Amino acid sequence: MTNLIVRNLAEQLVDLVRDRILNGTIPADQPIRQDTLAAELGISKIPLREALTRLEQEGLVRSQANRGYFVRTLSTAEAEEVYALRLKLEPEMVAMAAERATEEERQHAIRIHDELDKVTDAHGDGVGRFNRAFHLALIQPSAQSITTHLLERLHVLGERYVRKHLEPLGRDQRANDEHSLMLKLWLDRDGVAVAEATRSHIEKVIVDLRRQLVTRQDD
Repeated sequence: MTNLIVRNLAEQLVDLVRDRILNGTIPADQPIRQDTLAAELGISKIPLREALTRLEQEGLVRSQANRGYFVRTLSTAEAEEVYALRLKLEPEMVAMAAERATEEERQHAIRIHDELDKVTDAHGDGVGRFNRAFHLALIQPSAQSITTHLLERLHVLGERYVRKHLEPLGRDQRANDEHSLMLKLWLDRDGVAVAEATRSHIEKVIVDLRRQLVTRQDD
């Protein structure tokens, strides 16, 4: 029981720090102030360091000898790799999930979509998190556990890019429209059409990000 409690606390700490990285609370390419962060979270530096090691394995932070941990900066190369892998895996999984989803899973996808719609319209901090939850709600009923796990990791890595992508005016409405179409086709169990809509959605995002990230790196 003690090991279970410790493990659960460790997982919660990883989730807390991950959320702060993904929502931009911990800025990129600056040393993570471990003393300050540990004090804010009410923990010692030892479990925090363990959490940062886990997040380094996930690809969200990097360590430097004698300098500590840094949140990795956004890069065109990383975005290209994340979205290329999503293109290879996600459309087929969404199509498979559409055919296999139970009524409970279908209702869950509808609820997550509605929450994402509201948060996106309000330009809320939870856009990235709800975007990830929506896409995973369309994937998980595929019952392909290994591929689903890979896509979960890709969506974590991609969450900061989602926030970057939605910065320009009008992108949020386009995202809402594309998500609504994907959900409709998914609920219709139209595997071919929802796979194509998913592919188109991902391709548009990476095309936009290429322009945004190149512009940012040229500044």
